[in-house]
Amino acid sequence: MATTIKGPAIFLAQFAGDKAPFDTLDNICRWAAGLGYKGVQIPTWVSSFIDLEKAANSKTYADEIKGIVNSHGLEITELSTHLQGQLVAVHPAYDTAFDGFAPASVHGNPKARQEWAVQTMLNAAKAS
Repeated sequence: MATTIKGPAIFLAQFAGDKAPFDTLDNICRWAAGLGYKGVQIPTWVSSFIDLEKAANSKTYADEIKGIVNSHGLEITELSTHLQGQLVAVHPAYDTAFDGFAPASVHGNPKARQEWAVQTMLNAAKAS
């Protein structure tokens, strides 16, 4: 068991955007490494960073994602799923508010939203 911390990590979701260096996994990892970070937490809902379903079903693609991160001297500390995880069990009073965390195709349909969330969580576990 590790007894020391390997270094600081950063949650990429708070910086994800449409412009460099925040637009692709490669660019944002280069940026994070340049700031001295040693690890990154990848938000699985940011499609410009990871295609979660593809990562769950293709070891080659998952290895490519890991390779991009590692090429900058970084490690993946987590595949973040906290937004999707909240959708596994939503009280009906919050259905409308929580729809914003899911794709438009399941908005207004709590059962479909839950099924999507569960599948997303399973994909994240498989991808990791």
